[in-house]
Amino acid sequence: MFEQFAAGARAAVASALSEATLRGDRRIGTEHLLLGVLHEPGAVRALGSDLESARAALDALDRSALAAVGIDVQGIERPPIPASPKRTPFTSGARAVLPRALTETRKAGSRRITPEHLLLALLDCEQPDPAAELMAQLGIDRTAVRERIRQTGA
Repeated sequence: MFEQFAAGARAAVASALSEATLRGDRRIGTEHLLLGVLHEPGAVRALGSDLESARAALDALDRSALAAVGIDVQGIERPPIPASPKRTPFTSGARAVLPRALTETRKAGSRRITPEHLLLALLDCEQPDPAAELMAQLGIDRTAVRERIRQTGA
């Protein structure tokens, strides 16, 4: 399927891998795909949120989840995670986004998957999916985002 990705979508997936590595996560999830897409200026305009805000919101969600089980991470720094020689796998949720992106591509009459198609597929994620939680934390109106993307011709 990756052969159908345009350069921008490939870059977004590569950025998702970088985001997962930066966070110390062993798998690429939907939240990482969303952060990866936010490396693209068009996605930032469509979402009305930037990469730094999304990273901060994801950190807040992590702290909240840990606090719910009685773990206080205030003041604790994450140690650097050594790079793994293994290929980083996708979570099942992230794997499910890819065929949805292809569906969005076909609906738009395009041949190549773009970052906007990935974003449209991510907008379909429902809570408790991490990307859906992150969009809720950021106060993103999915219907408005979808409309903005459609108006720009994705």
